[in-house]
Amino acid sequence: MGSATKPGRILRVRIRLHYTWAIAFVLITAVVVTQFPEAYPLWQRIALGIAASLLYFIAVYIREFVLSLVALGKGIPVKRVTLFSFGGVSRIAREATLPILELLLAVAGLLSNLIIAGIFYVAYIVLVTAGSIIIAGLIQWLAFIYFMLALFHFIPGFPLDGGRVLRALLWRATEDYDRATHIASWTGWGIGLLCITWGILALVAGQWFVAILLAFMGWVLQSAVAQSRRQAALSKALQNIMAQDVMARECPIISQQLSLGQLVQGCILVTGQRYFVVADGDKLQGIVTMRNIKRIPKERWDSTLIGEIMTPASKLKSAQVEQPAVSLLEQMDELGINQIPVLEQDKVIGIVTRDSLIRLDKTRAELGM
Repeated sequence: MGSATKPGRILRVRIRLHYTWAIAFVLITAVVVTQFPEAYPLWQRIALGIAASLLYFIAVYIREFVLSLVALGKGIPVKRVTLFSFGGVSRIAREATLPILELLLAVAGLLSNLIIAGIFYVAYIVLVTAGSIIIAGLIQWLAFIYFMLALFHFIPGFPLDGGRVLRALLWRATEDYDRATHIASWTGWGIGLLCITWGILALVAGQWFVAILLAFMGWVLQSAVAQSRRQAALSKALQNIMAQDVMARECPIISQQLSLGQLVQGCILVTGQRYFVVADGDKLQGIVTMRNIKRIPKERWDSTLIGEIMTPASKLKSAQVEQPAVSLLEQMDELGINQIPVLEQDKVIGIVTRDSLIRLDKTRAELGM
């Protein structure tokens, strides 16, 4: 969760860039700079490298757009997509899909990769015909890389498309989603380790380009597997847990007439509290978090009232006492928030935080539960 940058949206689906994209941009740019003939000026090769990175990102983004479109068209609610350099890993509730739909999405991903690689190759032919040799060379290189990515996705290791095919087939055969995901994830982890080992051997043999590419893809694949397994473990740990079980009943309640300066000096700097419920009596009026506070310059803290910066109740997602904790976590992921107030008859009785859910998962894991 902390490994992704600020999220955007695809078809109202929340999307986050994994931090490995920063490394991917640097690697793609460096490869273009070194692979293009030195007859071209350095600044031109760097510009081409940056252009290649952006085009590759756009291609992967388009792939996820297509897959989100297919999923929503089949009535599958995609909660969130984490975008890795090989593609996206979608967060979909198990109850919202079936093995045949999982297989359909995996096949759509495989076809999307091949089609995008084909488009790059057609563009290369058109540019060669038009005499744009430099741009044609760049597009040819992108076509090759994306075709290799398309082949990579045929490997039966989750979360690659081939791994999703494997999971769908195992799910259908065993009728056990968790077991199918576990097997496909371990397969993906093993393939990632194999890629890293192969990359090390290629480096010893002096094939540094192949070595870096294999090691990087293996590392990214293992990172994606680790994140998927953490999400699955967290969801499993929260089964049969309700909001009333994990909410903090002694949530800090403040008035909207309080000044921001008073809140910071009298409470935040003393207790380290990072969220506050704004209420009139027990009636929820809004919530204030560090995100709201940091938007206000320090010189305006004393003259700014809480009511001016709070997120109003009309824009908040609230929870009921018997709401499953898993759905609360999904809401937090979908909206990019870390707290949800719990209401009973429109009165604030507690608050559930992301930290409390993660802490519960860690505690249960330590106890082997």
